[in-house]
Amino acid sequence: MIDADTAQLVAEELGHTVKRVAESDVEEGLFDTPDASDNLKARPPVVTIMGHVDHGKTSLLDAIRKANVASGEAGGITQHIGAYQVTAPSGAKITFIDTPGHAAFTQMRARGAKVTDIVILVVAADDGVMPQTIEAINHAKAAKVPMIVAINKVDKPDAKPERVRTELLQYEVQVESMGGETLEVEVSAKERRNLDKLLDAIALQSEVLELKANPEREAEGTVIEAKLDRGRGPVATVLVQRGTLHTGDIVVAGSEYGRVRALISDLGSSIAEAGPSVPVEVLGFNGAPEAGDRLAVVPNEARAREITEYRQRQKRERMAVRVGAARGSLSDMMSQLKASGRKEFPLLVKGDVQGSVEAIISSLEKLGTDEVGARIIHSGVGGINESDVTLAEASGAAIIGFNVRANKEARDAAERVGTEIRYYNIIYDLVDDIKQAMSGLLAPTLREDRLGEARILQVFAVSKVGKVAGCLVQDGKVERGASVRLIRDNVVIHEGKLSTLKRFKDEVKEVGSGQECGMAFENYQDMREGDIIECYRVQEIRRSL
Repeated sequence: MIDADTAQLVAEELGHTVKRVAESDVEEGLFDTPDASDNLKARPPVVTIMGHVDHGKTSLLDAIRKANVASGEAGGITQHIGAYQVTAPSGAKITFIDTPGHAAFTQMRARGAKVTDIVILVVAADDGVMPQTIEAINHAKAAKVPMIVAINKVDKPDAKPERVRTELLQYEVQVESMGGETLEVEVSAKERRNLDKLLDAIALQSEVLELKANPEREAEGTVIEAKLDRGRGPVATVLVQRGTLHTGDIVVAGSEYGRVRALISDLGSSIAEAGPSVPVEVLGFNGAPEAGDRLAVVPNEARAREITEYRQRQKRERMAVRVGAARGSLSDMMSQLKASGRKEFPLLVKGDVQGSVEAIISSLEKLGTDEVGARIIHSGVGGINESDVTLAEASGAAIIGFNVRANKEARDAAERVGTEIRYYNIIYDLVDDIKQAMSGLLAPTLREDRLGEARILQVFAVSKVGKVAGCLVQDGKVERGASVRLIRDNVVIHEGKLSTLKRFKDEVKEVGSGQECGMAFENYQDMREGDIIECYRVQEIRRSL
């Protein structure tokens, strides 16, 4: 082996010209080749709907597209990014991307903001600005895209749109009615009020932005969501950003490639091509790409294979570095666990789409504390199969299925080895359940309940029993079997349990305040007159995260 510099010198000595290349050169020219300005044509705006959970984002989109998606959502919460195209009253087309509002879906919202031209911030008039509203504002600012505020649920009796306007000022969002730049519209998704005004505001904003793209070129786009479909194989929801995507094109997205078998529009019909700003489902990938991957059309399969092999290699190397850093030797791991005392809760997560799996993992990682944490041993898109069960059994993990089911072989294998498979379709329930299970691993806290105290009046020596203290209970009560402390001159000199508790000649369970009794300690004889005996009970209290 000789290094590159020596090789170059030798080749040049022999009269050849040398061009140095790097492995990453396979990706050269894949994206961002500039377009000549005369080829550009106007394209529909891409609008992302963002906001807090349950503020009416999907209902607003339903009202605009006259369809009904919200009723089909589990628990009324959007679990995926949906992408739809709508024709405004003016005849112009608008592409909408609906993002989930739940706290777990941060990465999905960030993705929605990245591919968008305009963000619609939905705020419920009866609820005001909430944590995910603030996060959505930050995403929009980070992506440097203009915002339109849609104040929803104005039909409710307790709606206070003015409160929303003033609350937004704290986050540097100044609406037009308050002398700012941000357009705002009061809408009601339920009563379909002012929807035309909202569409006009979008049209106005997109005119200002002068959105253009060249449709006469190879397509480029972004994968918004990806999943494995039983009948159709890997399916990717793609937003075409420039160029036109045709059936039969060879496409690369992340470390997956394929030939476009079919393009399905948001209405479920098959289409032959998709131009700029059109959301489509692409069938024909050899594996589900990752959400957020950029998609590009390549001239032939050899080029596609070259790019994906390079990316897969990179991915493997990154994984190896991560695993290597985490693994170490077994003794290292044991000593680390002992040192940190951290208990781990192993889980295997399978979901229907990439975005949900990503959200679940980030939520579970946030649950962890110094004492206990979730460890995701594997995650993926698609149904639960036998190899998942084998892996879960080997690492003692529970399997979580989010909107997916286990096949028959996997179910049988799980029953045989006793691995638990849990199914969920709402992310709240999933996170709460895991939280409770992880709370079970926390060491309980011990709380001491004081029962009472007694003063020793006289000490008797009794044959076969040893010393017995004759006491007067001063306050509370003393119980047989409870824990006791012997206190002399305000110093604790013994802690233990009572072996006998007598009232006259009878053994009793407890003696109340103001009564006299005889007490003997387990394995301890050194009692003196005037000592105080304090009686208490220790309670274990379960902790929760």
